[in-house]
Amino acid sequence: MEDVLNRLRVLANSSSRRAEKAGAVAQVIKAARGYRWVGLYDVTPAEVVAIAWTGSEPPAYPRFPVTKGLSGAAVATREPVVVQDVTTDPRYLTAFGSTRAEAIFPVAVDGRVVGTIDVESDRINAFGPDDEEFLKTCTLVLTPLWV
Repeated sequence: MEDVLNRLRVLANSSSRRAEKAGAVAQVIKAARGYRWVGLYDVTPAEVVAIAWTGSEPPAYPRFPVTKGLSGAAVATREPVVVQDVTTDPRYLTAFGSTRAEAIFPVAVDGRVVGTIDVESDRINAFGPDDEEFLKTCTLVLTPLWV
């Protein structure tokens, strides 16, 4: 796991364009744990806006109000939101019809949420304690993408 985190550190601090770095980071996170989809988002005072994602199809909501969805809940509480079955959570905004579980991890700088890491799975109960530990660590390692 440490090798993946070191690779993410190198990417986040590289001199590449931000969009390229973010795309590479999303791919590394996806491959590290076998996730179906990973997206990175900016959080502004009004909106959550996609900056990079894995795959060729953009999410159904590449930008949405900061008060909506599971991302909005993570931003409001400044805490991760992990939903093991999105069909049971009315806050879920359908990004892909095949998503069954979603985890949103906020990235905070000076106490303010500036971004999120969004991970989706096509399986119910897809995220365990190892995933949560990994993704929390990713939010710390990847802060340079948002500052």
